[in-house]
Amino acid sequence: MKVVVSLVCMLAFFSSQAQKPTDLDKSPMDMNYWPHNYPILKMNGKARSMPIARVLYGRPMINGRTIFGSIQKYDEVWRLGANEATEIEFFTNVKVAGKFIAKGRYTMYCIPHETKWTLIINRDNYSWGHFKYDSKKDVLRKDVELDKTNDTVEAFTMYFDETRTGANLVLLWDDLKAVLPMSVAP
Repeated sequence: MKVVVSLVCMLAFFSSQAQKPTDLDKSPMDMNYWPHNYPILKMNGKARSMPIARVLYGRPMINGRTIFGSIQKYDEVWRLGANEATEIEFFTNVKVAGKFIAKGRYTMYCIPHETKWTLIINRDNYSWGHFKYDSKKDVLRKDVELDKTNDTVEAFTMYFDETRTGANLVLLWDDLKAVLPMSVAP
């Protein structure tokens, strides 16, 4: 009887200590596929093969702040989003800005400069932020020019824009736009 009472007390204690769900994140996670809307295509039986790529990232908001040159310092590594480092997965071999990258999962980072961004694809996965970033694990570093946009984009946004020869990974935030070209490797 004593064992049963002890067991009931322990279960009551542990059930009261159950983990509660987290609050809604201020920088929600988003995912984008190449080809566009791949999960819907697959669900409707219209996907002819696996997707080519997908990007998974946190979407920080401007919230009235000055981002580049202030919150995100120039010439310092940025996780290219919020929270965990941005992940990009290639389901086939690709060329990114003309460089071969093998099928697999990678992280992405950025070094913002005043007139360009250095976009980085790195093979160290499952990183929170950029705090353990190791440049020795880079598989690509590409400087891309920045374009000023007419509209301000409140939430950091990434998406694949299909082209005649592949797709561009488009990055938008504040009044800036960067583009990283990609194609399927032969």
